[in-house]
Amino acid sequence: MSLLLALLIGVIAGLRAMTAPAAIAWAAYLGWIDLSNTFLSFLGSVWAVGLLTLFALVELVTDQLPTTPSRTVPPQFGARIVMGAIAGAALGFVAEGVGAGAVAGIAGAVIGTLGGARARGALARKFGQDRPAALIEDAIALLGALLIMVAA
Repeated sequence: MSLLLALLIGVIAGLRAMTAPAAIAWAAYLGWIDLSNTFLSFLGSVWAVGLLTLFALVELVTDQLPTTPSRTVPPQFGARIVMGAIAGAALGFVAEGVGAGAVAGIAGAVIGTLGGARARGALARKFGQDRPAALIEDAIALLGALLIMVAA
């Protein structure tokens, strides 16, 4: 089950790179997942929660800007893969292992990045503009991250 959750949090990282680690940080801070005695234990600190939440909020705003590059260009794609790996590894600590969780998170990030770009593009064409599609994607990423953390 935790590998499925690691894959899914990777998908969230593909949609919104900073939402996945922010969700992990909140879950660790609230005691929903136990990262103590791991190299990711810092994610449960109030500082990590604050910074990652701020980064996630900034990303939600900057994603709406017309000058924001596509998520599929190398720097943005790479960031999503790294965040998916970190978030997946955190969930991997819960059961199957950090390596398996990281790989699942990476796979999910690739799926979320490519699938999210395609779905958002299709929605934007249907709406005739990008903003409603972006807001739907935001809602899916935020609600999905919450549901994954509750399930973890």
